[in-house]
Amino acid sequence: MDLAHGALVVALLAVIGVTTSFTKRKAQGHPPLPPGPKPLPILGNLHRMNTDYPWITYKEWSDIYGDIIYSRILNQDVIILNSEKVARALLEKRSSNYSDRPRFATVELFGIAFRTVMRSYGDVWRRHRRIFHQAFRPEAAVIYRPMQLRKARQLLVDLLHDPAKYETHLETHSASIVMSAVYDYETKPNDPLVSMIREAMDRIIHAETPEKTAIIDSYPALTLIPAWFPGASFKRHALELKSVLKDMVEKPFEYAIDRISSGLSASSMVSEGLARFQGDPSFELAIKESSATAFGAGSETTHSALLVFIQAMTLNPEVQKRAQAEIDRIVGSERLPDFGDRASMPYIEAVLRETLRFHPIAPLAVPHAAVNDDVYEGYFIPKGITIVTNVWAMTHDATKYPAPFEFKPERFFTSSGDLNDDCVTPVWGWGRRICVGRYIADASLWSAIASMLAVFDFLKATDANGKDIDFEPRWTSGIASRPMTFPCQIVPRRRDMDVEKLTSLIATTV
Repeated sequence: MDLAHGALVVALLAVIGVTTSFTKRKAQGHPPLPPGPKPLPILGNLHRMNTDYPWITYKEWSDIYGDIIYSRILNQDVIILNSEKVARALLEKRSSNYSDRPRFATVELFGIAFRTVMRSYGDVWRRHRRIFHQAFRPEAAVIYRPMQLRKARQLLVDLLHDPAKYETHLETHSASIVMSAVYDYETKPNDPLVSMIREAMDRIIHAETPEKTAIIDSYPALTLIPAWFPGASFKRHALELKSVLKDMVEKPFEYAIDRISSGLSASSMVSEGLARFQGDPSFELAIKESSATAFGAGSETTHSALLVFIQAMTLNPEVQKRAQAEIDRIVGSERLPDFGDRASMPYIEAVLRETLRFHPIAPLAVPHAAVNDDVYEGYFIPKGITIVTNVWAMTHDATKYPAPFEFKPERFFTSSGDLNDDCVTPVWGWGRRICVGRYIADASLWSAIASMLAVFDFLKATDANGKDIDFEPRWTSGIASRPMTFPCQIVPRRRDMDVEKLTSLIATTV
């Protein structure tokens, strides 16, 4: 909390007489802002929030104030959308006005403005988007499926040989898919390039904690404090991060260029982008930046979602058994599932959808911003205000998902037994900012889930007396949220096979 101590010196001077321009504008002939809890001077509504899990607070407020809420956190004005209906009405049907991002002081301070996900809506962002679309559009994403199956089989081998390190194996699996799809890079155990990128991503996540963002963005004058000032360690961290991020952007790109020059390169985001936009320097920079963005966006979310899946299987053995029975019926025991089996296994599809719904990895998604003033159902939405979509509230809406805290894949079937058309779209974002890598991510999740269910049972861990160790799911806080470490056993379903025979079966299906 060094930042908080440093902030106190400046903030006490800065907060005197602070009011929001949005609140002033409300009184200048505009309709009212959306309803919400009454803010206190300086703190706004911070004192009423669960700062670890703000999505829970926002959901509770929606029960009082409705699906669109105005809130103030310190000196930051926020409009929160708690329902799919409102999010779709604004972010999709009026996407031209809600495709911007807020201008966060932390983005420039920590040198992370290059990321596509936080780029302002404009020409640079459009270049990034074209590069992503070229590489990961539906018809192009199919190219990566053999690689994704191969990586899923490697995950099985890793889990087979050292199941206790399942978290590490999931992280390695997710990173290896992204590195291959983006840079045509084959990861190795304890890979130094992946470790370097992962360290950079960890630093970004540390830099973007809600408390840092809220304090610095409320009082941008803090960015003027020199790095030697007491309590200003955040400035020193910013300088260190910028150095690490340079390597994160440049080194894997240089590797990809060398592969292309040698004539050995397979299809990848970098090779496709350079081939399509050759000779345009602005696009070369955009390819570097968007590629570096892809690693964090892809590996963290896939890894975290697979943790949700394993935890759900451990706590819901009846779901696991039904899913495995479907695989056994369709695939048999002499091979492993592949993408050709996907349409024939609707329950596996429902398990994947329920994994995404049960705990969205980005519970509040990435904030949008209004390009111009707008009015929605009589409420004023000022230009520039931050728009937060509470994805967690949407996926836990009891009217759409009865018993939302239970893991029930059956909710995705119609009364006639067919899959319904609910694909849990809020988890992928909205409008022009929808996740462009969702087809790759979906295929990575499906191949890993189907493969793991075919080979392993996920069981509760046992104590010294052989009794099951019960646990309640717990989640990390922050911008991205995933299960905290939980006890489980991962054991082969084929008890009649030793490790060597199982490894051979996996290898023959690669």
